[in-house]
Amino acid sequence: MIGLEPVATPGAPLARRNPVAKLAAGLVFSFLLVASLDPVAPAVAIGVELALLPLFGIRYRVLARRALPLLAGAVGILVTLVLFAADRSGAVLWAAGPLLVTSGVLVTALGLVLRMLAVALPGVIVFATTDPTDLADALVQNAKAPARFAIGALAAFRLVPLLGQEWQMVTMARRARGVDAGRNPLARLRLFAATAFALLVGAIRRGTRLAVAMDARGFDAGTPRTVARRQVFRPADWLLIAGAAALASGALAISIALGTFRPLIG
Repeated sequence: MIGLEPVATPGAPLARRNPVAKLAAGLVFSFLLVASLDPVAPAVAIGVELALLPLFGIRYRVLARRALPLLAGAVGILVTLVLFAADRSGAVLWAAGPLLVTSGVLVTALGLVLRMLAVALPGVIVFATTDPTDLADALVQNAKAPARFAIGALAAFRLVPLLGQEWQMVTMARRARGVDAGRNPLARLRLFAATAFALLVGAIRRGTRLAVAMDARGFDAGTPRTVARRQVFRPADWLLIAGAAALASGALAISIALGTFRPLIG
């Protein structure tokens, strides 16, 4: 079962910050790192993120478990770029027939993988330390987001674990009827596509019913809605956003000082 509930220690200093402040800090941190293509800036950023992890009240093992799909994607990107990158400049490190691995390929692939991890990890940390209901309340109160959007996003978060359960139920039902791919990779791929399509149809129907129910409760009206839990934006929340911008700028400054900075544009 997929869980989206916060896993941080409740009393951690940065875990207590306003959900909108944590989301804004993560976006600012990630946006600045996209400006560089070199591996130095994202490597420094990842080191900073891991160093600050105890302040968010998250154990490293828990973060690794949450980021496992991200790590698997990073490995896939690295292998794909090493095998199929068009730029083969630099010193030849390994050659085997048509496969040619050069230093230029490794630097490019490493830069992309590290940048992806550095940009995605703040999002993983934010959602691992934030209750979805608090995030929806903060979006409405502090970010002035429409209640329809915020509550719809909250419902989507709450329904993600249900998709995991339905996937298991569909798979078990097909096995009970004797529909099993065995060791045939093509049959596995066909069953995977069929199961994904069934879940997609079910998700669309559930989303349609949810939208109709929200309209019936006045979420599409212009009448102001009351909130049950107040979300206060404090000076410490502004400091968190400013600190994220300063840390990302520092990572870029280190890259520029070392002469490895490669701008995304130009």
